[in-house]
Amino acid sequence: MARRKKREQTIFFPWERRGSWSQVPWLRSRPAWAAVFMIVLLLILGSRQRHRTGVRSTRATILAVRSGLDGYRADHNGQCPQSLQTLLDEGYIHIEPKDAWGRPLVLACPGRRNPGSYDLMSFGPDGDRSGLDRIE
Repeated sequence: MARRKKREQTIFFPWERRGSWSQVPWLRSRPAWAAVFMIVLLLILGSRQRHRTGVRSTRATILAVRSGLDGYRADHNGQCPQSLQTLLDEGYIHIEPKDAWGRPLVLACPGRRNPGSYDLMSFGPDGDRSGLDRIE
């Protein structure tokens, strides 16, 4: 039986070769930098997701309050209630009329956009009346 001739290895993994990445001093802490980068990335993506979840939740609350408000107006000859608390007290809505950030929704009757109807909105995450992140 003939023995195989042992060939010289020509393919190396980076950690097997002399002078590889792990030998360069400024690249030794590479895993630490990658971990820091991943943590920062996860924090940024998490905050964006929380913001989007808040916007979706507020829109769902506005839709629920809007249906209760339409029911109230149908029962009261098109008149708007004095406040959104009236809808809650009279049973037209069953949820607290607040946005995802804990601020009450704003009812404008007659509305600026719809003078014959009403405007129902939230001032968004920052609560600024003139902000660009209002949810209507």
